[in-house]
Amino acid sequence: MHSHPTQLTRSAALLAAGLFALTACGSDSGDSAEPSSAPAASAPVEQQSATPRLALSYDGGILVLDAESLEQVADIPTDGFIRLNSADNGRNVFVSESGGFRVLDMGTWTQQHGDHGHYYTSEVEMTDMTFGGAEPGHVVPHDSRITLFSDGTGEVDIVEPAELLRGNAKSTEYVVPEPHHGVAVARGDGSLVVTSGNEDSRTGIVILDKDRNEIARTDECPGVHGEAAAADGVLTFGCTDGIVVVRGNEIQKVQSPDGYGRIGNQAGSEESPIVLGDYKTDEDAELERPNRFTLTDTRTGDLRIVDFPASYSFRSIERGPNGEAVILGTDGSLYVYDPLTGEQIRTVEVIDAWTEPDEWQSPMPNVHVQEGVAYITDPNAQTVTAVDVATGEQKAQAELPQQTIELTGVTG
Repeated sequence: MHSHPTQLTRSAALLAAGLFALTACGSDSGDSAEPSSAPAASAPVEQQSATPRLALSYDGGILVLDAESLEQVADIPTDGFIRLNSADNGRNVFVSESGGFRVLDMGTWTQQHGDHGHYYTSEVEMTDMTFGGAEPGHVVPHDSRITLFSDGTGEVDIVEPAELLRGNAKSTEYVVPEPHHGVAVARGDGSLVVTSGNEDSRTGIVILDKDRNEIARTDECPGVHGEAAAADGVLTFGCTDGIVVVRGNEIQKVQSPDGYGRIGNQAGSEESPIVLGDYKTDEDAELERPNRFTLTDTRTGDLRIVDFPASYSFRSIERGPNGEAVILGTDGSLYVYDPLTGEQIRTVEVIDAWTEPDEWQSPMPNVHVQEGVAYITDPNAQTVTAVDVATGEQKAQAELPQQTIELTGVTG
């Protein structure tokens, strides 16, 4: 999602290169016949040109756009309310349907067949690959794995990028003791960090080893919600009274200065030890529109609360290519902050002022950062705008045929 590829993206790229290299090379049978003068078989060869694309959901479908020109590539019809999450492998998006996670191929890969110069681009299509169970929730790419959590069943699916790129719906499964609205993160050593709770409450997180034996836990994270990954493999989870930091198998609770200081949504960056989070202090509010945000230093546990000149929504916080804190305000401006100091770097007026709707499923502006570009949707104007995070320059803008709800992308 940032200009520097994540570990998962790098792994997927290396895997793809390896797979196609093996495809292009002939096998050695040992006792071979005399060399043949016939040309090699017409094998597909992966091209290196990237085709970054965006996926935007609306009531009834998914729009796929070229991320550079913002031209529409496809319109995929869907049933019911869906959510979108990038697999962070350059190619796929997970579509959360009522019965599980379905994989969308964004059609970003090009193949050249043999020496004939024929190029074939994979088509944008909803694949038959599905994972999980009822009420699919969080999707977390981390440590060369993709972890899916189904709220209704408590199923945790750990998807290997290798199998996903091969088109195989294979995963390692784990089921939490009691279903709840939660999240899980698989790590490179085979361990699993997962929330604990039930239908009525959520209390904390548990670290399980590769055999799913408990290593550590905390029950001091009431209302645990959301996660983020920071530099050096550190994870964070939000609580109604602060945030929990997981470094290795150590768990640290960072307390909010307010008795109720909820940090429910976070945005992390592998380029930064600082995690960006929202901040809400009205426990009785049906919908609090916050005007402060948090920056938590995962090295020291210091939590900085920063005043914000407008309000923002849970779809408004992102990270820049160098770890910058990027927030879309309800005044229509895109704000960029230094995560270490909390100082505002720049402000870019992008869309008209807006108000977060009472229903979170309703169309509302989104921001998604990819390859150093922030993409901002405006459902009221039915537009998408591309802004360079480093300079504030508007790179492109396009009209959309629908009022969009969610936004994500793939690098190609």
